[in-house]
Amino acid sequence: MLHLVPVCCLIFVVACLPVFAAGGSVRVLDPAGAPVAGARVTVLDESGRVVSVLSTAADGSVTLPEGSGRVRVEAPGFAPQETALRSLGAPQDIRLRLASHAENVTVTADATPLEGAKASAPGGSLDAGTLTLLNLPELSDNLRVLPGAYVSDTGRRGGLTTMFVRGGESDYNKVIVDGVPVNEDGGGFNFGVVSSFGVGRVETVRGASSILYGSDAMTSVTQLWSTAGATRVPELRFGAEGGTFSTAHGFASLAGAYGRWDYNFFGEQFNTSGQGVNDGYGSSMQGANLGGRWGGTSLRLHLRHANSRSGVQSDWLFPSGALPPDTDQLARQNDFLGSLALTFSPVATWRNTITGFEYNHRLRNADFVMDAGRPYDYPFDGRDHYNRAGFDWQSEVTERAWTRSVAGFHFEDENAFVSELLGGSLTHGLRRNSAVFGEQIVDYRRLALSLGLRWEHNESFGNKAVPRVTASFLIFRGGHTLGGTRMHASYAEGIKAPSFEQTFGITAYGVLPNASLRPEQVRAVEAGVTQQLFGDRWSFSALYFHNLFRDQVEYQTLPVTAAPCIAAGFSSFCSEFVNLNRTLAHGAELEAHGRLTQRLSLSGSYTYTSTQALSAPLCAPGTGCTAMGDALPRRPKHFGSVLATYNGHRWGTGLGGSFVGRRPDLNFESPGIPPFRSVAGYARLDASAWHDITRRITAFATVQNLLNQRYEEVAGYLAYKASFRAGLRFRLGGD
Repeated sequence: MLHLVPVCCLIFVVACLPVFAAGGSVRVLDPAGAPVAGARVTVLDESGRVVSVLSTAADGSVTLPEGSGRVRVEAPGFAPQETALRSLGAPQDIRLRLASHAENVTVTADATPLEGAKASAPGGSLDAGTLTLLNLPELSDNLRVLPGAYVSDTGRRGGLTTMFVRGGESDYNKVIVDGVPVNEDGGGFNFGVVSSFGVGRVETVRGASSILYGSDAMTSVTQLWSTAGATRVPELRFGAEGGTFSTAHGFASLAGAYGRWDYNFFGEQFNTSGQGVNDGYGSSMQGANLGGRWGGTSLRLHLRHANSRSGVQSDWLFPSGALPPDTDQLARQNDFLGSLALTFSPVATWRNTITGFEYNHRLRNADFVMDAGRPYDYPFDGRDHYNRAGFDWQSEVTERAWTRSVAGFHFEDENAFVSELLGGSLTHGLRRNSAVFGEQIVDYRRLALSLGLRWEHNESFGNKAVPRVTASFLIFRGGHTLGGTRMHASYAEGIKAPSFEQTFGITAYGVLPNASLRPEQVRAVEAGVTQQLFGDRWSFSALYFHNLFRDQVEYQTLPVTAAPCIAAGFSSFCSEFVNLNRTLAHGAELEAHGRLTQRLSLSGSYTYTSTQALSAPLCAPGTGCTAMGDALPRRPKHFGSVLATYNGHRWGTGLGGSFVGRRPDLNFESPGIPPFRSVAGYARLDASAWHDITRRITAFATVQNLLNQRYEEVAGYLAYKASFRAGLRFRLGGD
């Protein structure tokens, strides 16, 4: 199906090129004078009517139609800016200013770019400059400094790393890379093997967002985009670093822009021997971001390939002592994604984007040796192959500057093979899903309002409609010291489709298929306030959230004498997944963001989360599983983050930290049903710095776990002690 997308795109390019009478041009620049590509430029006439909606090219420029009087520019990371045009005959530079947190334009919370304080869901973001400054190779380590996201890993580089947001499960987070959904079918995702190199921006928004993103977007959405080329002279960047635990990391990129085209090719290799037996990790990544623009029409191709190998020591640290680590268990992952997006405007105020995508995900987990002294260490060889392919169409009409109407269609083919080679098991699942959605956005004076609805058809659970209603109101405009005060409230619903194992069964483990599973669901309510201070250089926000999860899938054991077990030929063990559980999560999120100077910024957040199982029919109290009334595992009541960055002319430094309180977890030391145990809280700080030796050579260094804390994020898995890396970056061309 995907091979038809380029043909369709070429047809649309020819048929839908808009024709404008050229009336002049503007060039959008950042505060340092560098071009801002992909900025949304809304062109207004003297009466305020929208004349056209355009996007800037790689050099930051855009050609305006006749009749233009003013332009409104919106770009992620910057404050929106509206400017009167001096003369349509002469080019005009528009220099954006860095945004406060509330002004920061986000493109994930809604189907169209909006200021953070007016967006339908709160969130956080990191740009390319901050990611480079922090110099954390894994995306998961960067996400720790974003508000409201608790990241939990199994102690080692490449280990299974999940994220918990607002009390939801770890598979309630939708992840999108360059426009491609990359969750495993059913929501699971390992953040621990995703590289942050080549990423131009990452955003995470909190709250149910299924109205835009469908299944899996129950409590959050994380989206990242590759960097685009911007310089007329090709720019080659490369470098290397090394450090403790025999760590070696090399990277390179070649980027530029010429005429209508821009390009960026990038890749890296990372290796470390780790800390102890069977703790090595190696990964490689290659990617490309290619784009072209013709007036109001653009075409963009993203490609990315990554593979990794991780040694798995498994859980080994317990209150009664340490077990020997697993000597041979391994995890391999091989991923490829591609997307081709065409944006065109048949009418000046009507923008359309058609995106074709494919994601190919292969995963292997294997263990062949039964290590002495390790309980439950049985041989296995699991190999999973997931493939997602489909296309999205999104249409936006902007008749007035204060309103936007968005509609879209989504189709996706999910195909999976789940196998256990030693057990001779192979499960194949196929489902084709489609959806339509609409969102009406009003941003009029003090009021920002969003109304949205999605109708989802999934071949596992059938049809489901999910709504979202959000509103924010500027109750006080304020002045220089005490700035604007804005109230925010929303109601949304979210869904998550069953995983392939839950729907189609796993014969090697005696799991029956269950085609009647319903989607897991959430009803989410939130309300909060944002306060600007000191000329909008500081912002503070406080928010209350309330999530009610229902129809959660639970695993139950059946007697082998049951008719379905006999029919399936299971004689020793039989089980299935069913919709049974309900849980509650509610709490508060506090954030503070400030820009002390143009180069120095500070951010901090605190999250309180209270969770409780409301219904768990298969779990009896005291048996170790999550029974009715229990708090949910791996959801800390208290956690927070801090981020401080300084980027000067010749040097810069960054400090990021996460602080996590005590939380319940499962302890697999005891035989039988694993009981709960309480895992101690911890504080983790990472520090980094860079210095320009010359204008083309930069030295940099990073220390992770600066305080050398001994802690566990997951019970039984000890985290790395302090580690150090240092290296050099080189830049050729690009002027």
